[in-house]
Amino acid sequence: MIGQGGVPKLWWTAQELANAKLPGLPTVKRKVNEFAQKRGWAFEVDAAGLPLARARAGRGGGLEYHRNLLPPAAIAALIKRGLDTPAEVEPATERTRDQLWGWFERQPEKVQAEARERLTTLDAIEQLAAAGHTVTSACAIVAADRKVGVSTLYEWRKLVRGVAPSERLPRLAPMRQGCTETAEIHPDIWTIFKSDYLRPEKPTLNSCWRRARDAASKAGIEVPCAKTFQRRIERETDALVLARLRGGPEALRRMVPALQRSVLDLHALEAVNIDGHEWDVRVDFGPKEDGSPDIGRPMMVMIQDVYSRKVLAWRIGRSESAGLVQLAFADLFRNWGIPGHCVFDNGRAFASKWITGGAPYRFRGKELPGDPLGLMNSLGIQVHWTTPYRGQSKPIERAFGDLERNVGTHPAFAGAYTGRSPLHKPENYGAKAVPLEAFMAVLEQGLAEHNARADRRTEAAKGRSFDIAFEESYRASIITKATDADLRRALLAAEKVRADKPQGAVTVFGNRYWDVWLTDHAGKALTARFDPENLHQPLHLYDHHTGIYLGTASVDDPAGFFSAEAAKRQAKRVADARKAAAIAIEKQNLVDAAAVARAYAGETPETEAPSPAATRPARVKGGAALARIAEPARRPLIDRLNLEDLAPQRAARPALRLVED
Repeated sequence: MIGQGGVPKLWWTAQELANAKLPGLPTVKRKVNEFAQKRGWAFEVDAAGLPLARARAGRGGGLEYHRNLLPPAAIAALIKRGLDTPAEVEPATERTRDQLWGWFERQPEKVQAEARERLTTLDAIEQLAAAGHTVTSACAIVAADRKVGVSTLYEWRKLVRGVAPSERLPRLAPMRQGCTETAEIHPDIWTIFKSDYLRPEKPTLNSCWRRARDAASKAGIEVPCAKTFQRRIERETDALVLARLRGGPEALRRMVPALQRSVLDLHALEAVNIDGHEWDVRVDFGPKEDGSPDIGRPMMVMIQDVYSRKVLAWRIGRSESAGLVQLAFADLFRNWGIPGHCVFDNGRAFASKWITGGAPYRFRGKELPGDPLGLMNSLGIQVHWTTPYRGQSKPIERAFGDLERNVGTHPAFAGAYTGRSPLHKPENYGAKAVPLEAFMAVLEQGLAEHNARADRRTEAAKGRSFDIAFEESYRASIITKATDADLRRALLAAEKVRADKPQGAVTVFGNRYWDVWLTDHAGKALTARFDPENLHQPLHLYDHHTGIYLGTASVDDPAGFFSAEAAKRQAKRVADARKAAAIAIEKQNLVDAAAVARAYAGETPETEAPSPAATRPARVKGGAALARIAEPARRPLIDRLNLEDLAPQRAARPALRLVED
């Protein structure tokens, strides 16, 4: 393509290059653009510092690339076709204002900052010249002040001589030529290097380059320096690809900004989140059974209000357990009320069926159709599970960090603080262990200070304390208060059991429980509620299907073979059973077998004559007699009278009669 006046075509679009089908270049527009991007054509300049790429005029935009950017084989093909001349054609030395500023904006911040510094220096020279100094003296003064050579100042002045002030800044930018061509890397060596570098083990670039260099030398292939490999891997590899292959899925996820959640649509106690935290403090829990001290790091289960971030309930134990979680919830229900939502961690203590049984999407345990509802579902609390190992999805994690910084490093714990990891152990690590009572006292003070501290920058606090934010919303909200039954559910664990036949005994964790009334429920499914920390306490039993409370049953411990006390207890249980059976039999109003036989023989069983509502004298001829006459219509009035003594005595008649034919 020869331009007007026989001048060879200097500027080529990606589409034109694709259509020309030149050797060394792709034949598809998209591939040409990728080819140009990989080689950095948009940032290339000529020997004079002029850009070799410019904005394409016309609809659609894009870039046009100078003829000098094309591979030698492509230029040779253009010359062979008569579309170019053998002599190298230099681009025009003058650039438009848009080209200047477009090139300047693509430069790194270091280049732009140096251009601004040069412009400030030249402005200082002009100010001195305007004040009466000669250019020579002004340059000398500024050179001495800014530690710049005088000849350098003259060179800068030449760059902007006769140039409008609006174009001075890009012209003063340093146009260091550097290397205009990128060293070629053999495709096979590049593939080996890239596959080695983009591994989860995260090898260093230099080690990968050395291995690639050694492999290339054996094959007789020369490779450029490691810096060339680094520039190419940075230029051609997406940041997302680099994060995924070297860092894994979690590193790729961190490339996406975290979700920002607002709590302004909530109110106090509408939602809470709970989690466990092991303190970095050595605590003495008291002597063990063998007398040795029981020293370890205490585990805290804490419940925090999502809206205000106030800590509402907490419990300390030796380890994280479902029982500890239940006690924390019992404190929450007793002191504040029942929340509507709860955000749970995926730990075993929280995913226990005693706590969240029946909740969907539990990550632990096998859900069985007959399992009893856990504490949350039985109270109507909606359960929300957090993603495992994702601390940012739980606001309570920040509270744990704040408490460790303020309470864990308290002076009272000097020598007992362990540090957050083995790499952060203090010099006096293991010097002592704090008694449990002392630890609890300091922790309680620290939690109170945590809630009362002002200048909190959360959405709800707005510079106030967590206490004030919670109280303000709590007073203006509708709160569900806990009943005694709710507290019993909170304090006791639930387990589905089946009463044995025929006695009705119930077995929980190897312990057998029984009471007389359980015989009526033999073979039935029941829900047992109990204290998991004390299985010798009475068992509370409910109907599994209706949830109706039935009663308690005591533990039935095995006894020694010759235990007299156990024999007495057994005799008492048998006597109690007999007594209960006698009372139940008496309530049945049964008749003897003879009466049943008479009924089967067709005779009316002998029964006591019914009492009428009232009696009155009857006057008949031949004498007066008393007759019992029922007056149903007057029954309500006569019912108040006691005229039973007036009833005549009926002669007894034999039960059986002999009839002779």
